Amino acid sequence: MNRKTIVAANWKMNGDLSLVNAMTAALNAINIRTEQQVVICPPAPYLGALTQANQNPGVAIGGQNLSEHQSGAYTGEVSALMLKDLSVQYVIVGHSERRSMYAESSELVASKTKAALDQGLTPIVCIGESEQEREQGDTEKVLSEQLNPVLATLNSNELSGVVFAYEPVWAIGTGKTASAEMAQQTHRFIREHIAATDTQAADNVAILYGGSVNAGNYQELFAQPDIDGGLIGGASLKVEEFKKICLAE
Repeated sequence: MNRKTIVAANWKMNGDLSLVNAMTAALNAINIRTEQQVVICPPAPYLGALTQANQNPGVAIGGQNLSEHQSGAYTGEVSALMLKDLSVQYVIVGHSERRSMYAESSELVASKTKAALDQGLTPIVCIGESEQEREQGDTEKVLSEQLNPVLATLNSNELSGVVFAYEPVWAIGTGKTASAEMAQQTHRFIREHIAATDTQAADNVAILYGGSVNAGNYQELFAQPDIDGGLIGGASLKVEEFKKICLAE
């Protein structure tokens, strides 16, 4: 199965209009290969500015979070419909920071994933284990528990429209990175776990690696058979470094 390579930028709560302008100017000037998709996920206030400034058809805009509700008295929340109204195409769901800092359960992540799909957005569903969980040998158990509510909520067509991102919590923003072999082994487990529910969907879904991906290690990581790109944090705030990753061969 030929899956697209996805290079997704998660700016987290960083950036400003100056970065929006610098990043779009740099990306507007390059050719993104047809077998690759670049996604920029800025803080919500900059979604409109990025959408307007982006002129590269190979670059899509994504949100960092969404509500499981369509509308209502949910002060501070943003719905999938609102993101769609801004021409947003992707949205990150269940990032480890949302799970740990805001107590988002895997069941809530599944509901948010369904809400995104219902409005035609592509959810980037994040899963990953802590350093302690890995050291205890619980990586596959943790990943299964995070995946199962999503697998139980979606039908085959919906599941094929999801992007998953494996982000070992111990490697996010720490400078630590799983070796390419370690990351591939975990990605293979994730694909096999999805295949136990739906073989076709498992072949179709892109699984990204997220954990201190940068210009120095992305090539080795992306070369692995079950790693379909990266969810990139710190390096996505550096225009020239991120542009280099976007031009990955």
